[in-house]
Amino acid sequence: MATSPDPTETSMSLPPGLALGWRQGLRYGLLGLPLAFVALPLYVLLPNYYARNFGVPLAGLGLLLLGARLFDAVLDPLLGRWADALFARSHKHVLVCGAAAALLLGLSFGALFFPPDTTLPFLWGWALACLLLCYLAFSMLTILHQSWGALLGGDALGRSRVVAFREGLGLLGVVLASLSPVLFGMPATVALLGLALLLGCWAWSRSPRPLLSLATPQLSDRGAGLLAPWGSPAFRALLAVFMVNGIATALPATLILFFVQDRLQAPPAMEAWFLGSYFLAAAIALAPWLRIVKRWGLERAWLAGMLMAVAVFAFAARLGPGDANAFLAVCVLSGMAMAADLALPGALLAGVIARQSNEASGRFFGWWNLATKLNLALAAGLALPLLASFGYAPGSRSAEGLQALTWAYCLLPCALKLLAAVLLYFLLLRKSP
Repeated sequence: MATSPDPTETSMSLPPGLALGWRQGLRYGLLGLPLAFVALPLYVLLPNYYARNFGVPLAGLGLLLLGARLFDAVLDPLLGRWADALFARSHKHVLVCGAAAALLLGLSFGALFFPPDTTLPFLWGWALACLLLCYLAFSMLTILHQSWGALLGGDALGRSRVVAFREGLGLLGVVLASLSPVLFGMPATVALLGLALLLGCWAWSRSPRPLLSLATPQLSDRGAGLLAPWGSPAFRALLAVFMVNGIATALPATLILFFVQDRLQAPPAMEAWFLGSYFLAAAIALAPWLRIVKRWGLERAWLAGMLMAVAVFAFAARLGPGDANAFLAVCVLSGMAMAADLALPGALLAGVIARQSNEASGRFFGWWNLATKLNLALAAGLALPLLASFGYAPGSRSAEGLQALTWAYCLLPCALKLLAAVLLYFLLLRKSP
């Protein structure tokens, strides 16, 4: 039976032409900081932490992480459908569920890094249970937050600003997450995450209210409801571009440390400079990209970002030992190009949702997040076996191995970016008004 929205709740969605103010943007986007903050320890720090502190074998840990991440990816469309049911009821239902997910995320994250028993049989089960709870809470909170932003409405520039606030504060979260364990230790990092989640949820509850869905998905229509986004040609076209471009972006992220250590032979201290300049440049570049969107539109601005990335990585293919300073420029410029990938596809997706049906916003983001996670998995699955087949191994200085590394880090992403640009032109740009 359809459920009507709570009549006491007033919509504060953005009408066409009205951009999100900076106070409103901070209130909505602040939750992006802890969501990005938690991702880096879960995906990057955890394997090293468990191996060094608890003596967990890497092979078994890798299988455990793979299983948990596959569970996480497959769960996203189902969580998206649940999110739509919450939006069909009221804003209060969304915020209460979001607060519960934030609480579960903070508790399971802390429990994951501080197990009560470090004996190996117990540790396997504890890590798996905590990871599943972490991923469940993280995915639910992310989908609710993304759907809320998409339902705020507005024109192309307004939707871009919504995504830019969320992603810009998310980049700040990544930087904090990379520094906090080194500077303050894991106990303080867990406490910082808890505080950031509390502040993020508090600010979110005071952000502009989105449009509410008009009906609750029927249980008898479970299959069709879950697959509803795939009935949209615009969504299928956008997702095709997003997937190809996403793999191209994920490849350098997967291989950057190999390239820095073996191709550039840069000192270890430079690694932090490379990563920090990349993320900082991306955060700073969000505002200029919004100005470009205002002049050129979303599709043309995204195309410009892709072509900029191709030029930067084509230049990087010429670098070798002793070119650390030139690579620092590569990190800055590629970070600026990556800012377009952060802000513009999400704004395009919000436009697709607005033209299709606000009732399915959670399901759109569920499939979107599944694609995002598959991009990371496909990048590693494509790059690492390819490198091994051409004779590269970490620490290798053979000419053949280093050439393969350069091709995988620089030129393969260029080819995929160009393919994504072609798809963007024919599937989106030529069909846009």
